[in-house]
Amino acid sequence: MSLSPPATVALALAAAFGALHPSRPSLGVGLGLVALALVGRRKWLLILAVALVVSGLAQRSLDGLGEVRPGRWVGEVELVSDPAPSYGGVRVDVRTGGHRLEARAEGPAAQALRWRLAGEVVAIRGVVTPVPPEAGWLVPRHIGGRLHLSRVEGWRPGSWPSQVANGLRRRLMAGAESMSPRYRSLYTGLVIGDDRMQPAGLADDFRGAGLTHLLAVSGQNVAFVLALAGPVVRRLRLWPRWFFTLGMIGMFGLVTRFEPSVLRASALAALATLVMTTGHSPARVTLLGWATVGLLVIDPLLVQSVGFRLSVAASAAIVVLAPRLLAVLPGPARLREAMAVTVAAQLGVAPVLLATFGPIPVASLPANLLAVPVAGAIMVWGLTAGLLAGLAGPSVAWLLQIPTGAGLAWLEGVAHHLARAGLGELGGGHVVALGAGLAVAAVGVGRGPWVRHAGLMVAGGAVLVAVVAGRAPPPLRASVATGVTVWRDGSTALVVLSDAGGGRSVGSAGVLEGLRRSGIDRIGLLVVADSSVPPEVVVDVLQGHPTTGVVTANPGSLGPVGVPVARPPLGGGMEVGHLALRITSLADRLVVDARPR
Repeated sequence: MSLSPPATVALALAAAFGALHPSRPSLGVGLGLVALALVGRRKWLLILAVALVVSGLAQRSLDGLGEVRPGRWVGEVELVSDPAPSYGGVRVDVRTGGHRLEARAEGPAAQALRWRLAGEVVAIRGVVTPVPPEAGWLVPRHIGGRLHLSRVEGWRPGSWPSQVANGLRRRLMAGAESMSPRYRSLYTGLVIGDDRMQPAGLADDFRGAGLTHLLAVSGQNVAFVLALAGPVVRRLRLWPRWFFTLGMIGMFGLVTRFEPSVLRASALAALATLVMTTGHSPARVTLLGWATVGLLVIDPLLVQSVGFRLSVAASAAIVVLAPRLLAVLPGPARLREAMAVTVAAQLGVAPVLLATFGPIPVASLPANLLAVPVAGAIMVWGLTAGLLAGLAGPSVAWLLQIPTGAGLAWLEGVAHHLARAGLGELGGGHVVALGAGLAVAAVGVGRGPWVRHAGLMVAGGAVLVAVVAGRAPPPLRASVATGVTVWRDGSTALVVLSDAGGGRSVGSAGVLEGLRRSGIDRIGLLVVADSSVPPEVVVDVLQGHPTTGVVTANPGSLGPVGVPVARPPLGGGMEVGHLALRITSLADRLVVDARPR
């Protein structure tokens, strides 16, 4: 039974609906309806059946998460992810007995885990506890419990595929040793999606410029790997070609840890190669629909992954919208092509971004135009030169990586300057107006230039309104993030850091994002008002923002930070630029009040 592109899209939406609405009886009923649909060649019955099957499979996956028993644990676990820094220790997903756990370690146990890689097997001691009800983000990772490690007693390599994949990763990372730690973290993020060691300030710049997708391996990376393998692939016969391509895709997935975007791209590439091998040429939207259905049948919980949603939404928008925008946007052909893909992708992911992360930075439009072509070149060169550099050693690596360093400097500059350009943010209303304007312009093609121009003016006006709103004068006092309060008068900024409530400490990501979104660059005075504020958060703020000085009740807890650090003055009165402030010392915190001088 062949399905048209609209029917394939409906099939993918039905699979997603079923995955979002798990039900135990659905699996048996759905399998029966699949048989009836195939026998009777009923397309819409097949769509209903797929929704029921995926719903039943989703419930089975959720039931499996509840089978983990709390208690002490001694034995071996297989690392499913690479250990990542987390609150002074490390965090890593592990597999044992068919179950997945989120393991956390501190002290010597964290040091023993820090440089291990996914696929390796570790002997540990620890305690398993249930997953808190509010930790819904663990569900797409199939996490059924938390493992608090007390000791790591040894390790051994895993299966031979994981050993090969880890060898390639280590070789690529060795080829980047000549770079600074900052550029090395950016390089590994672009080439293999490993941004664990990325400085908080650099991550915030990429987030503010709408470029974080470059640090998550995607279909572009998969396409580059297949392009590099092209000379070998073209020498093979049809079916050996498909199996070789499938092996390349699988190995790249192992190297990049099968992130949701890699899963989608890998499934799409494997399916496209298969249908071309069999002599068919279906529409791209059909391939994307079948790839999405296949992945949700294999793992229904993927639908709850933000990365998977963003990947599918961006791909669908590029396939459907980009060709239509190409006929609408003004400018030279190359610029129109880049703009069409960028705007289509941004419109496609906008509903997911707005619902999950809030407003979208306007800077993402120019940033992607400036950064994506260079990022693509780094991905291609990084895979080839990176491996050669890792094999050749430091004496040659620095020479091979000169082009890589130049490209990374460009990306860092684009992200830094556009993230802080104050271009404003697109809210839901702006995105609707932007989409409506472009839709009118697309409909106006062939119906007179005035319709097209009117649509483009509406779209441009939506962006302009967001930019103007972003440049509105800030209030004297504002809470810009949890635990972050800002006083501003003219060019003077006073920033106060306190706890996040409930005894929780603030994190660098939230603090830096709040300062960026509020337009804070130079800080007149930074007040650490609570002992719960981690010193590394203060260091991250100071590294990203020129600061005149720091006031805290315990200056010794910060160590050398490159700026003057002092206790509150006697009486609590101070003047900072255009602000007069009073700092009151209580038993456990500092209370700050400020007013214009």
